[in-house]
Amino acid sequence: MSDNLRVAVVGAGGWGREHARVFARRPDCELVALAARTPESAARRAAEYGAAPYTDLAAMLRETEPDLVTVCLPNEEHFEPTRFLLESGVNLLVEKPLVFDLAEADELLRLAAERDLFFGINFNHRYAEPVVRARAAISDGLLGELVFLTWRFGGEPNHGNSPHANLIETQCHGFDLLEQLGGPIRSVAAQMTDQTYGAYSTVALALAFESGAVGTMLGSYDSSYAYPDSQLIEINGTAGRATIHDTVRRLTLSRAGDATASVWQPGYFDDEARSFEATFDRHADAVVTALRAGGPPPVHASAGRRALQLAQATIASFDRGVRVDVDEFVRA
Repeated sequence: MSDNLRVAVVGAGGWGREHARVFARRPDCELVALAARTPESAARRAAEYGAAPYTDLAAMLRETEPDLVTVCLPNEEHFEPTRFLLESGVNLLVEKPLVFDLAEADELLRLAAERDLFFGINFNHRYAEPVVRARAAISDGLLGELVFLTWRFGGEPNHGNSPHANLIETQCHGFDLLEQLGGPIRSVAAQMTDQTYGAYSTVALALAFESGAVGTMLGSYDSSYAYPDSQLIEINGTAGRATIHDTVRRLTLSRAGDATASVWQPGYFDDEARSFEATFDRHADAVVTALRAGGPPPVHASAGRRALQLAQATIASFDRGVRVDVDEFVRA
């Protein structure tokens, strides 16, 4: 590995631009290539960051020899490029969702394990300052024993081919973060509606955690990201409560029986902490450090498989009209 980490980005969309921005600005990295599906989009995005444009992944790997490739293609088009890159033996950081099919997820994880590759996924919500502080409060026992957790996340639709796009590609953040805060989820019971455009655009879940706590999730593509608290998390324990507002905006910590509260929100000089995009910069710091040290990814791609497992249990619950144990989907 060279002094500067050589990074290639696959994907020229809005979030692909974030990937290019993050790695192009780092003094310890060199953005050597940007690949896209058309020559025009590859050339346009690559020119913004001084990288070489590609549409052929094999040529990109052969000519630029990246130490790390990041993949941020449209949500339902992750599998084939990711499989090709793993078969080519390169280290990867992929965007969520991992894939939409459990068998495909298992194949990708198997390929990475057989080749001993670095294979991470960008669950960047974990790196938001309110989330980091809430996890510390839980670890320090400030909330006591957790009793219930809630997640609400809704905005404008991202239309896709899957009727479960909202659940798999967006609420995967909720599955991942609720388990980070409350531990493993044991079972799910689901309701869904397809009343707007033929897909299950809004879902409501009841959750049971292995700890004995319970939880709820409400995820929607029938809302607006312009609304205040379009993303809201509540963690309630026997000794206190934590609420996270819009991922990066505010954390409120309350103690049971006390009408006062402790509030964190970004101050005047905390521009980095108030930016949702900066959560990916924080994750990239951890990714580069881990890769250089020869360690595992800070968020392994298996976390994407776990979120998909929970999503598949949710779909089964809705289809069957019963509560479903998530261990049913441990393997496809």
